[in-house]
This record gives sequence, C-alpha cells and structure tokens, in this order.
Amino acid sequence: MVYQGNRITVSMLEDGIANMHFNAEGESVNKFDMETNKQLGEAVSALEQADDVKGLIVTSGKGVFIAGADITEFVASFQKPEDEIKDWGVKVNGTFNRFEDLPFPKVAAINGAALGGGCEMTLVCEYRVMSEKASIGLPETQLGIFPGFGGTVRSTRVIGIDNALELIATGKPKKPLEALKLGLVDATVAADDLQNAAVDLVKKCISGELDWQAKREEKLNPVKLNQLEQAMAFNSAKGMIFSKANPKQYPAPALAIEAIEKHVNLPRDKAIEVEATYFAKAAKTPQAESLVGLFLNDQLVKKLAKKHSKQAHEINEAA
Repeated sequence: MVYQGNRITVSMLEDGIANMHFNAEGESVNKFDMETNKQLGEAVSALEQADDVKGLIVTSGKGVFIAGADITEFVASFQKPEDEIKDWGVKVNGTFNRFEDLPFPKVAAINGAALGGGCEMTLVCEYRVMSEKASIGLPETQLGIFPGFGGTVRSTRVIGIDNALELIATGKPKKPLEALKLGLVDATVAADDLQNAAVDLVKKCISGELDWQAKREEKLNPVKLNQLEQAMAFNSAKGMIFSKANPKQYPAPALAIEAIEKHVNLPRDKAIEVEATYFAKAAKTPQAESLVGLFLNDQLVKKLAKKHSKQAHEINEAA
C-alpha cells in the first residue's frame, strides 16, 4: 500500500501501475471536502516518494465518481474575506498541480457522475476514460460561483475556449458521447470494461505508444489561439451566454469569462492565481450566498422527506 486514508487509498496493481481510489468511508458519495483535499495532498506526497510507480489510474468506489465540493463547507468559507478565499483556492490548487506534475502518466476511470471538483480531478490526469453510464460537467455557476480547482484553466486548454465557456456557463453535465465529441474524455467503454481500459491506456503511455507528456504540456502552457481567434471565441460565447443570463442578476458566468480572458495567455501557475482571484469575487456575491443557501435547504428537505418515508415504511411493515 502506497497510501491509506479513510477517503483515499493508493495501492499497486500490476507492472508498476498504481490505483488512486476515492472511497469515503461511511459516505454515500465521494466529495472534495477539506479532509479529502488534505488526504489528496498526503497521497501525492507518498507518490512523490515512491520510486516504483510507472503510471497511475484514478478510480472511485462509489456509484458517483466524485460529486464535487462539499457545499456545506461553503457557508463558513464564503464568510471569510475575499483575499482569504483566494489564498485557499491557490493552496488547494497547489495540491492539484503537484498531482498533475507527478513524473508518470495518469488516467481517470470515470464510472459515474464526475461533477465540479470531480471533473477537475479528471482534468489533472493526462487521459480520461468514461463509462457509458457516467456523466461529466462543471455545474458550479448554478450555485453562483464557477470552477475553482483549476477547471477554467484546464478546460480551456483541453477542449478549447468556446467549448469550455459553454460547459462552465450553462453548468449542464455531458453524457459520454457528448464528452467524447468535445474531447473532454478520450474514450467511452462499457462499465465492466472501465478499469481494464484505463490500465491498458496507462500501459500504452508507459511503452511510448502514446505521448502523455505532450498532453500534459498542453495544460501547462497558454491556449494555442491567436488574438483574432480568441476575440471571436469570446465574442461568440458572450453573445450566447448574456442572451440567457443577465450578468447583473447572475454574475458568475460573466466573472468566469473575465477570468478566462485574463488567463488564456498565461502559463498554468499564473493562470490558476487569476482563477482563484475571480472565484473569490464570485463567492462574495449575494447571488452565491442565496443560491448556496437554496441548495442546502433543498438538500435538507429531501433528507427529511427520505427519513419520514423510511419511518412510515417501517411502521407499515410492523403493522
């Protein structure tokens, strides 16, 4: 065992290939809460010290790959000053960057919904394989914010500015074939074949059949579009997005666009700082406070309804 936590484990499979397995004990889904972020950092430290790892797959022990951040933690976090929220974002991204910089190929095996931070975790891998039953997306604008774990930076470099802006601004998850067409994933397979497909992809990287380092370099550098192409992409996206959402009423998509405009010509680390700056601005808006509150209230109502339904069923069973 390379690393063992109660949310993340890293074990060796075969031929120098490791498996980073997300499986939060006692939870129905995996989330990127503070403890998971901490354990990811510890797991990366262990992998940095391991000299027998040639490649890695990322898997999930839940029906959902990773559901995103723990929204319950947002309330306290978003009460902090803007500069503290930015610093938190930079710190979390430091862990993601260290994972991305590990000196071997990484493949995400997406078995279920990979949303928000879950999608961002797949983007730090060089390749992504997706089950036909899975979905992937960046729905954060529905909470009045936008991706803050490097999602605006890596998505623009992986699928292009226009596609990334549409993915982020609408917040709509993509089904496997849609994700494949966008280039958000590299392959879709039957659920039963997922882990084998991910391992096979890592082996092709190790053998040199696939140039995984070129894939990584693409994400570390500025977007490969000239100024005219960038202007066309942004103008088109702004027209589409602002026709559907007034930026004064829903500022998150506009802030995401502004962040991306600022960082598309920057290398990764500087781009991440820009993302963190604008994420903090979005987090401090009254819209984010309201939408996060609505989401949490909705979750509480669903939880109580489920509890009452279960109690009623138990009473009927007893009768």
